[in-house]
Amino acid sequence: MPQYHHSSPYFDDDDDEELIKKRRKPPPRPSPFLTPSSPHPPRRALLILVILSAVCLIVGIAGIAFAAAAIRRPPRIVTVFRCGRAEDTLRTFRSKSLAATGRPEEGVAARPKVIGVVGVLTGFSSSDRRAALRDTWFPRDPDALSRLDHATGLAFRFVIGQTKDPKKKAVLQKEVETHNDFMFVDADEDNYKLPYKTVAFFKAAFNLFDADFYVKADDDIYLRPDRLATLLAKDRAHRLTYIGCMKKGPVITDRNMKWFESSGHLIGNEYFLHAHGPIYALSADIVAALASARNDSLRMFNNEDVTIGSWMLAMNVNHEDTKALCEPICTSTSIAVWSNPRCLDPCDLKEKLMELQNVSMCSNSSTLPPEDDEDD
Repeated sequence: MPQYHHSSPYFDDDDDEELIKKRRKPPPRPSPFLTPSSPHPPRRALLILVILSAVCLIVGIAGIAFAAAAIRRPPRIVTVFRCGRAEDTLRTFRSKSLAATGRPEEGVAARPKVIGVVGVLTGFSSSDRRAALRDTWFPRDPDALSRLDHATGLAFRFVIGQTKDPKKKAVLQKEVETHNDFMFVDADEDNYKLPYKTVAFFKAAFNLFDADFYVKADDDIYLRPDRLATLLAKDRAHRLTYIGCMKKGPVITDRNMKWFESSGHLIGNEYFLHAHGPIYALSADIVAALASARNDSLRMFNNEDVTIGSWMLAMNVNHEDTKALCEPICTSTSIAVWSNPRCLDPCDLKEKLMELQNVSMCSNSSTLPPEDDEDD
């Protein structure tokens, strides 16, 4: 017999499903801060809230106080004056000194403006030469070097490359810490090639200093910084100026002789006009062009002064021949003294330089000679 399902007019299928869901829903979980018997938070919960609020308040007050103190106190900024692997140790030293005395506001310019940068190229084994120069015309300590920089408008630094020899590094580091008068450049001293080191100096000096001229010098010359500053400060019509003691001469193609030139066949029998290597100066526009050039785009000859001179031929530069940069003895107009015939290699450089230092014409004469001497 068939069975029939009778539905109530007041209770349909949807109501049945909702009732089942309500019956299956779990009871609400009690709050950790309320008990079933009390609708108010217990004393323990209130104590926890008070402690947390107090801690937050203390942390906030401490943060505000620290920020206020940091704003009032000038920051101690120590700047290492680098460009790649190049570094000016004197300005790094001065930056550290100012930070240590709480005077960083005095500042050390990132790229100071000077009349000229004089890079005295030297090597790891040439400490005796550097000592000889410091005993004569090159200042011995950072303060004296800074005073000379300000008095002449010239920045003087010993220029040296890089080495992987830890012993050489350690020995030189002691000298750096004593004198702080070095410029490190991106050149490999272990695989010594003077043309590459010279270019590295010009590039580093250009990036570290805003100068009118950049001067390359050897570490065996006697120099009058005041007279060099006067020479570089002269007004010139030509922005591209190459200053030096100009020369020509036969190209040495015999590899057994000094000054051998392996690319002599590209030059011919005689060298073009170029400056002697012991000291010469390039104006800022020339060095800016060299600084932007890739080394592999420039031809490198064996001899550094020939290399620089060949690049000058490719540029519209003015060759300024200045014999005062290559005097063999001190005169009233000499700027640099070198190639002394009485002191050929090998010789005691310190003895030679001290002899020059003791000559009043070298060390104590006026910066410029009297006008009547010039007329003569």
